[in-house]
Formats: sequence, structure tokens, C-alpha cells
Amino acid sequence: MLENPRSPRVRAVAKLSKRSARQETGLFLLEGPQAVREALTYRSDALVELYATPGALDRHGDIRDAARAAGLDLELASEAVLDAMADTVTPQGIVAVARQTPSSVADVFAARPRLVAICEQVRDPGNLGTIIRAADAAGADAVILTGKSVDPYNPKVVRSTTGSLFHLPIAVG
Repeated sequence: MLENPRSPRVRAVAKLSKRSARQETGLFLLEGPQAVREALTYRSDALVELYATPGALDRHGDIRDAARAAGLDLELASEAVLDAMADTVTPQGIVAVARQTPSSVADVFAARPRLVAICEQVRDPGNLGTIIRAADAAGADAVILTGKSVDPYNPKVVRSTTGSLFHLPIAVG
């Protein structure tokens, strides 16, 4: 069990809340049971690390089972460690690290999409996450971000997509 909130491993996960660390590593932070559940269901190959408190695992045994089925190790962590890793004020006890899986605009259009959400300079993370979630619900084939839109792997964007980030391609360009 991880118990030291100051360990290098915990600090490396916590750094993913910063854009520079996400750009450098190609990884991003995923928080909460719903987002982790969606990642395990739709893109388990993108998950690199998975952490949970014992209490969260008691409440969300399906996540433990899905991680095991996907061949992922789930590391137990103390509440203090999860607090240090998470970007939220009150973490839900489950945090994951995932690989970014951006698509290119060329790949999006090569797939001959019927419906694409194109976002120009969306700067508010919550708004972008809501747009991605709405595009997913409307059956869009992809989301394209242009201009100086917020990073789609920003923790606030990821949280507000509630897992839709794993359902459709996201392209920046």
C-alpha cells in the first residue's frame, strides 16, 4: 500500500495536473469511479496505473474486477496519498494515469464521419468537457478542437466528460 504522499511516484502522478507534465509524458490524470470505469470498458489499453483506497474498492468492486480482467495492477493507497495525487478538493478514492490518445484531423475525416463537433477557441475546461459529453450523447463521430482551445486532457475537462473522452476521437488542429 502506498502511504507516503511525498514519494516520487505520488508526486509524478500529481504533476499530471499541469499541462507541461502532460505534454512531456503523454499521460493524463483520471479521477473518480465513473471515469475509470469508462476507461476500463472502452480503452483499457490506455490505462497505465490505477490507484484506489481500500474504502473505494469496497464500494466499487466492479472496478477491481475490470482492472484484473484487463491485466492491470491496482495499487492500494491511503487517503492522504489519493489527496496528494488528485486535482479535486474531495477525491472519490480512485485515480488512474492514462496515455493520451489524440487523433489527427486527417484521420477523423478519413473515417468519413457523419457528425463532427468542431470547437473554436473553447477556453473553459468545464465547457469543453460538457461539449464532448454532449457530442457523445448526440452520436457524433469525433470532436475537433481548433485555435487556442483548452487542452482536452486538462483534469477539469476529463472530469466533466464523465468518461465520454474514451468514446470518440478527439483531434486538435
